[in-house]
Amino acid sequence: MDGIVLLRDDHKTVEKLFKEFERADDDAYERKREIADEVIRELTTHAWIEEKVFYPAARDAAPDTTDHVLESVEEHHVVLWMLSELVGLDPHDERFDAKMAVLMENVRHHVEEEEKDWFPDVRKAMGRNRLLELGDRMEAARNDAPANPLDVPSADD
Repeated sequence: MDGIVLLRDDHKTVEKLFKEFERADDDAYERKREIADEVIRELTTHAWIEEKVFYPAARDAAPDTTDHVLESVEEHHVVLWMLSELVGLDPHDERFDAKMAVLMENVRHHVEEEEKDWFPDVRKAMGRNRLLELGDRMEAARNDAPANPLDVPSADD
């Protein structure tokens, strides 16, 4: 699969989880916890494959995207720390829904910037064959993704 298509599919998966969370009843604590746990897994893996495979390839192929990549890494930093806080947060805690809401705002902003502002430049610079090869490497990198959001490189930056 094309690397950009793979990332967009991840974005769609997370957006569906966000919408499910937003539709959940206020007192659906167990379901909200399950959704949050899925979001944590999805976003941790997604950030890992972007940072380990996609971002370096994007910077190499399209040097003009360097500023976008650096901003994205900083956005990852914020998101990963929020995810780490959600890991142990009781869904009955009054901050749980608020923390998820802020997480969703941050991720939606990040996705919009990637998809509209710089994915097209990367696609143009890399071409179909390189993106297909990159997608294979990204898919393989999923197996190495950590469970803990703070083990993704940008969490330390």
